[in-house]
Amino acid sequence: MPTAPAKLPILLVHGAWHGGWSWRRVADPLRAAGHDVYTPTLTGLGERLHLARPETNLTTHINDVAGVIDYEELDGFVLVGHSYGGMVITGIADKYHDRIKALVYLDAFIPENGQSLFSILGPEREARMQAGARESGDGWKVKPLPSSYYRIADPNDAAHIDRMSNPHPIHCFDEKLHLTGGSAKIRHRIYIRAIGHIDGPFEPFSKKTRNQPGWTYYEVPCGHDVMLDQPLALTGIVLEVAAKAAAA
Repeated sequence: MPTAPAKLPILLVHGAWHGGWSWRRVADPLRAAGHDVYTPTLTGLGERLHLARPETNLTTHINDVAGVIDYEELDGFVLVGHSYGGMVITGIADKYHDRIKALVYLDAFIPENGQSLFSILGPEREARMQAGARESGDGWKVKPLPSSYYRIADPNDAAHIDRMSNPHPIHCFDEKLHLTGGSAKIRHRIYIRAIGHIDGPFEPFSKKTRNQPGWTYYEVPCGHDVMLDQPLALTGIVLEVAAKAAAA
């Protein structure tokens, strides 16, 4: 009899102002399905808030995730990045493309070589965030966006997000990525669009990946924090992606 495909490890990278805590509703059922699941919190956020420094930047966060890959000895795994986490997983995929089975962008940024998050967002939004950091973040911290921005459906979830979110080091947003194109070598690349988040900056990436060779595209009818609004739908997609990648 043919053997069942292996259960691939799954590494989930959260977005700006969030932490590993944001994945709980997805990580638990993925583990129940037999996967090893890793939900690191990036330096200076969540329970690692006390480690925030003015010099914390995008490279710091890429190194956070690289440390999980190296010290958990991950190989043949699914890598998921939400929102700002797309910046982080792009840097990881450039270096670890030969160890990644599937690369998943969850309503996330897909930077190109030489881009920072600010260069994607544009000068007007950068100026607002820089001004906010000067006014209320000691010059280097950007205060969290309110939960209303994410269009979270449940008021209790919205209150939870407002309570748990932390200021984010600004150099994570202004540091440019230098890429070699390694991520293009990953066979399974996936984009998941939260179509209820109509005001977000992610529609260009939806257009870029929809119906494009080398990409599989999904839509989920909810706000930006899909892992809170539609955890079962997201879990189903990740399980499907992992199964296809394992069988390939």
